[in-house]
Amino acid sequence: MAKNKKKKKKKKGGPLNVILTLGIIACVGVIAYSGYQLLSTRLAYHEGESEYGSLQRYTTETASGAGEEDSENREPAEAAVLEEETPPIQVDFASLQAINPDIVGWLYMDALDISYPIVQGTDNDYYLHRTFEGKDNFAGSIFVEYRNSGDFSDCNTIIYGHNMKNQTMFGKLDFLQNWEEYQDGMYFWILTPEADYRYEIFNAQYTDAYSDVYTLFSDSGELFLDYLNKMQSQSQIPLEERTFSESDRIVTLSTCASSEGDERYVVQGVRTEQ
Repeated sequence: MAKNKKKKKKKKGGPLNVILTLGIIACVGVIAYSGYQLLSTRLAYHEGESEYGSLQRYTTETASGAGEEDSENREPAEAAVLEEETPPIQVDFASLQAINPDIVGWLYMDALDISYPIVQGTDNDYYLHRTFEGKDNFAGSIFVEYRNSGDFSDCNTIIYGHNMKNQTMFGKLDFLQNWEEYQDGMYFWILTPEADYRYEIFNAQYTDAYSDVYTLFSDSGELFLDYLNKMQSQSQIPLEERTFSESDRIVTLSTCASSEGDERYVVQGVRTEQ
């Protein structure tokens, strides 16, 4: 008798199907991880913006910072003097010092809607991704170069801040390149527990992390005066030309100009009141 030959069943799948399955799983994993990263980033942005928004309650508007309606009730000359001599806000430093004793001042630039506490650490890393209240966050803080004096008495005080995609912190700093829109607001204030300082902008430019703009000076002198004239000549927007003196004190605001690389954007202002 002839033996019945059993037909072998073909195996379903095989190496190709395994590879396809693994590929699908990998794609799903990548999509899930990307979604998680996006959600985490948005949450971090929101938390940073919320924290700094809540800190605004420690500031109050002064007469010079009042709205247009109030300004229209004054004579033009009176309004101009008030705006130049009086800071537009007052800051409750006692309350802020209770939250973070590293606070050294408050930066206010009305034209770009920049209003933040300024801190200073023992290095330039601590506040890079740590908020004013000490929370880990992409936004970090607005902070003074650790080698500077914290009272803004140095020839050149450097202040760093992140160029955030949601335009918080120093995310609007390079808006000054559209100078026609801001030509009446080319100044900023730094308020401190001891005094308030107004700075007139004399230089705004794209540069790199190794630029001479970041030069610190042990004392004022001819080298510092040469530096001031050089920085003014490098401005990439038209600004009123100034005559400097060795007693001038300036602040350099610095932020990244790209997500990668060493490109920077800086704004420099000279103090108008000694």
